[in-house]
Amino acid sequence: MKYIKIPFLLIWRLWFYLLMIIAIFVLSPFLLIFSFREDHYHIFWRVARILSKVLVYGMGFRLDFETEEVIQPDKSYMFCPNHASLIDPFLLIVLSKNPIVFVGKQELARIPIFGFFYKRVVIMVDRSNHKSRKRVFELAKKRLHDGVSMAIFPEGLVPSEDVVLAPFKKGAFSLAIEFEIPIVPQVYYDCKRLFSWDAFKGGIGVIRVRQHKPISTKGMSIDKMEYLKDKTFDIIYNALADDEVYMKDTNRKK
Repeated sequence: MKYIKIPFLLIWRLWFYLLMIIAIFVLSPFLLIFSFREDHYHIFWRVARILSKVLVYGMGFRLDFETEEVIQPDKSYMFCPNHASLIDPFLLIVLSKNPIVFVGKQELARIPIFGFFYKRVVIMVDRSNHKSRKRVFELAKKRLHDGVSMAIFPEGLVPSEDVVLAPFKKGAFSLAIEFEIPIVPQVYYDCKRLFSWDAFKGGIGVIRVRQHKPISTKGMSIDKMEYLKDKTFDIIYNALADDEVYMKDTNRKK
C-alpha cells in the first residue's frame, strides 16, 4: 500500500504546479493588464481569485469556513493567519472577496513566471534592511483605501511539523497600529496536514478555517504593539492547541 500511495502523492504534487502554470498562462493577459495601475487592483483581485480557486479546488480541497464577524466591504483590515503550507496565500485569496495586498519576502520574486506577477501585487520587504521596512509603510499608505486590506503571515515562515505556532514578528502589528486597521486572526487547521512541504505527505480533504472577531487598534499607541502581538498569538495558538486533529497529526505538544 505504501508503494501505491507515494507515486500517487508525487503525481498529485506535480499536478499542483501544472495547474499553476496552465492557470497563469490562460489568465496572464488579464493579470498583466490589471497589475500595472493601482486603480485597477480591484479587477486584478477578481482574476487572482479565479486563479486561486483553480488551484485550491483543482487539488481536490474543499473549504469549511466559519467567521465570528462579517467583514465590512468598505473597511480595511490586517489579516493574520498562521503559516502552514504553500497553499495558504491562495486559500486567503479565495476566502476574501475584498482585495488584499500581501506583504511578503522579496526572495519569492525570483520564482519564474510566478515572480513576475508577485512583484506587481506584493509589497516586498527585506527584514534585515531598515530602509526596506520603511518603504513598506510608504507603499501601504498608498494602497489602504476603498476597502483594500493587508495580509501578513506573522510567523514569517512555515514552522517545522512539531511546532504548534512559531513566534510572531512585529511587522503586522506595527502597521495595524500605524494605520488604525483591525487585526483579523485566521486559523488554518488542516493546511500542514493536507499539503505539507514534505512531498510524501498530504492528500485530498476538507480544509477548516476559522476567522476570529477583528481586534480593534483604534487609538492604540505603538507601545501597545507587544500586547497586540501577544493577544493575536494567544487566539491562534489556543485554537490550534485545542484542536485534536491538528495536535495529533505530528504528535505536537502544547
